[in-house]
Amino acid sequence: MHPSHISKSLSVLPTIKRTLSTVSATPTERRPSVTQSEASSVQSDDTYVIDNRYTAQELLDIAEEHLFGRNGKAIDRAYAIACLQESAINMRCAGAQAVLGFCFEFGIGVPIHFEAAEQYYLMSIKTVLTGLDLQGEKSQTLSIDNVSLSSATLLGITRLAFLRKYGRPGVHINRIEAEYWESKIQQRGLEAIAWIQRAAIYDQCSASQYCLGVCYHDGIAVPKNEYKAFKWYRLSAEQGNCRGQGILGYCYGEGFGVEKSEATAIDWYRRAAAQGETVAIYNIGYCYEDGIGVEKDAVEAVKWYKLAAEKGNAFAQNSLGYCYEDGIGLQLNKNFAAYWYRRSAEQGYPWAQCNLGYCHQNGIGTEKDTIAGAYWYSRAARQGHARAQHNLGFCYQNGIGVNKNFKLAFEWYSKSAHQGNVFAFHSLGYCYQNGLGIEINHTEAVKWYLRSAEHKHAPAQLSLGFCYRNGMGVEKDEAKAAKWFELAAHQGNPLAQNSLGFCYEEGLGVSKNVKLAVHWYIKAAKQNNPWAQCNLGFCYASGIGVMEDTTKAVYWYRKAAQQNHARAQDKLGVHLQAGIGCRQNMGLAVRYFRLAANGGQVSAQYHLALCYEKGLGVEMNLQEALVWYERAASSGCRNSYEHLRQLLLRYCLENSSAVETLQRSDAHGETRNCSHRLGWISGFAAPAA
Repeated sequence: MHPSHISKSLSVLPTIKRTLSTVSATPTERRPSVTQSEASSVQSDDTYVIDNRYTAQELLDIAEEHLFGRNGKAIDRAYAIACLQESAINMRCAGAQAVLGFCFEFGIGVPIHFEAAEQYYLMSIKTVLTGLDLQGEKSQTLSIDNVSLSSATLLGITRLAFLRKYGRPGVHINRIEAEYWESKIQQRGLEAIAWIQRAAIYDQCSASQYCLGVCYHDGIAVPKNEYKAFKWYRLSAEQGNCRGQGILGYCYGEGFGVEKSEATAIDWYRRAAAQGETVAIYNIGYCYEDGIGVEKDAVEAVKWYKLAAEKGNAFAQNSLGYCYEDGIGLQLNKNFAAYWYRRSAEQGYPWAQCNLGYCHQNGIGTEKDTIAGAYWYSRAARQGHARAQHNLGFCYQNGIGVNKNFKLAFEWYSKSAHQGNVFAFHSLGYCYQNGLGIEINHTEAVKWYLRSAEHKHAPAQLSLGFCYRNGMGVEKDEAKAAKWFELAAHQGNPLAQNSLGFCYEEGLGVSKNVKLAVHWYIKAAKQNNPWAQCNLGFCYASGIGVMEDTTKAVYWYRKAAQQNHARAQDKLGVHLQAGIGCRQNMGLAVRYFRLAANGGQVSAQYHLALCYEKGLGVEMNLQEALVWYERAASSGCRNSYEHLRQLLLRYCLENSSAVETLQRSDAHGETRNCSHRLGWISGFAAPAA
């Protein structure tokens, strides 16, 4: 990585309140040795004078001796920090910069300051990559793969990878960058964590013990080993290190490297939280939300989430956002939800970026902005967030906030699916079924539908049911179709409930049972599914599975018609025309016939033509009647075809030029393409098959 790719500015660092000079001398008095935890809180007003005969590396060595009490030296964190500052800032020593960053990250001799830690780690890498000499002049630009790195500099890279992966208050999460730095660590092997190992094993540094535990936890330079991770976490925690205490709580809560004990987990979380460790504070909130080691208490959960969120913890900010969005433990407030999602998202947390994208896409707590929605999905997707990858694919499939691009939709669905996202399994199946961004492959579609369906994803179970019902990509099997419809129906999927109802009504793959058909139609209809509402209306109108009740039939037809369901609009028109189950209204009937006819409903086209022919609810207009009869006849409506012939005969009595047309119709059983002088008919009208 070129230095210009390092993402954080190096310009603002905290001031260390000690005066340094380069004349010879060392402190005349040394304070007594103190414990590891005590040393981190030592503050000093001493003025340290650093011997200018020391090289940068010698100052780093001296600093480490006084940080850890090596070689018989007394622990003097203040003096160690002074040496590190001289070496790191004035002499541009990359190793000293990294160790100084470590001190800021863990509060060793200085207050904890995560942003300063991040910047010193970055400074260390930049110093190496730009080849800065002792005067700070750029001598050459180097590649990280081709340069010799000290154990201290490798410490900085290791810790930067961690901060980029998990974040800390004020430190931006960037998992792409984290993966990059982790790959560089893995290339170096054990050499990369030599500094951490020495400090953890020989110096018994609690911060380094925690870091070594992380290496075993995540498999950084060593094979993953949860038991060794737990061992080092425990050693760190028992010395009072808040990071070690917090992660030890996680181990007990998850049974990671130790027998699971939720009560013990909460105890360690509380110890870490008492020291202000924001991850532990967040985890206590999570425990209260889910009842882990404590009684479930949403209000208490929110209290802890707020505490951590206000301290800058990105995980807690996201959790507080969804509490506001769903009204968990506090009053629902979509605006506050979007606010906290944004706070977290701007720190790079992928879940929050995905949530913020959803808010923008749907206008939740913020102005609807599909472009912003797609932007935040892309931010999270590029960090490998599976759900965001799926959502971004959906945006590309449908042109939501981005230009429609089926190929990119397929690519993002694939990335998400390869991470095991069940929604993406289903979406990939849809792409293969319909040739979106990939060639049509029904066998492959069924494969992906099945993978999603086996994870109990109801839409995929529905799609798989249709595949079996229609013999698409598999051999037709109505019993298997009904099985998958039923699985999805029991999960509350209204489309599946309607399809299962139809199976019972017609005896497709199951024994015919009209009462069960009505049962499933009712479930789907109550979820506002227009197909089920129309089917239920038909059952009431015909007395199928229920007592005949034309009033209820009209009620359900009207519900479906209001959702532009063409078949229901036609059925409602029939009832309005005849006054069955409702007050007769011929004009309104025509209106519904026209809506359905324009929607392609063949029977509505026939009914509308009949209205124009007879003048039912509309002024008689034979030309309009012919138009609609022709449309319906061309779709196979026998009644429309017969009415069309009769109207032609009628016209023949008035216009002999139509005789030839009628004769052709009789001879061939169809009216072929022809244009009449009066413009009554154009196109093709075919008899029903």
